[in-house]
Amino acid sequence: MNSETRVAILAISIVIPLSALALWSSDNSRSTTVAESQQMKVLVSFNPLYEFTKEIGKERVDVSMIIPNGIEPHDWEPTIQDIQKMKNADMVVINGGGFEPWIEKLTSINSKILIVDTSDSIPLLNKDQSGFGNTFQKDPHFWLDPILAKKQVLNIAKGLIKIDPDNAKYYQENADIYNTKLDLLDKKIRTELSICNKKDFLAFHNAFSYFANEYGLNQHAIITNIDENAEPTAGTLEQVMQKAKALRLRVIFTEEAVNPRISEVVASEIGGKVLVLSPMEVNPENIGYVKKMEQNLSNLKEALCT
Repeated sequence: MNSETRVAILAISIVIPLSALALWSSDNSRSTTVAESQQMKVLVSFNPLYEFTKEIGKERVDVSMIIPNGIEPHDWEPTIQDIQKMKNADMVVINGGGFEPWIEKLTSINSKILIVDTSDSIPLLNKDQSGFGNTFQKDPHFWLDPILAKKQVLNIAKGLIKIDPDNAKYYQENADIYNTKLDLLDKKIRTELSICNKKDFLAFHNAFSYFANEYGLNQHAIITNIDENAEPTAGTLEQVMQKAKALRLRVIFTEEAVNPRISEVVASEIGGKVLVLSPMEVNPENIGYVKKMEQNLSNLKEALCT
């Protein structure tokens, strides 16, 4: 065998495997692209709904939040680009109960888009916006009650099944699995709060009405209107301090997205401490729903059980 023949054989032995590898890589890339192209594009309004939707849809959905994490939802308004992204989505998931008033802008532009309102079948409470019992608005904070969160999960599953009926069993099973986690969370909350001898707590703003109703607690709040960034008047702050003293509270709650100074002023007046009771409207640390609720439970126990 001459040298030219040996070189030719060597070249063939290298080229054929490389060609096969390139062909495999091309096919693999193509199959990945096809899988990604088959994902449904779902937009959700804020953090808890992102987790619920992702847990139900898993790899079959491409989920994004409309309101950037870390931005207070009550203060957010969509840009033209945000509206365009929503128009191009397969499904938009909102909390409902008046939490996303901007959704009307989308429906006025595209009435055919599937919007899943997770408040469906949830009886809404009226929230006293004035603190004096004369100005009411529907309270949208039902996601903080794990039992009602289960209904939100089922509503999201129904939406996914509507646009992808071939995988209905898959979505329903995933929803059931996640709701089992919420059942365990509910049981943990009931068990651990049952040993507490207090029922009253002072939240920063009155986001915990559904939670309080579910677990037999009495919510009081520093801020009673819908905007938790509002500054209480001196008179309101004095009333809050007097109530905290009368109830013998030792923990005053704040939230991640607000300046804790107001809660600190009240705590200082009563000789207490400040802890976080999170409404999960922002979640800069990207902590999961169950873990975040367990953190709330731990801080509530410090306020109610000691």
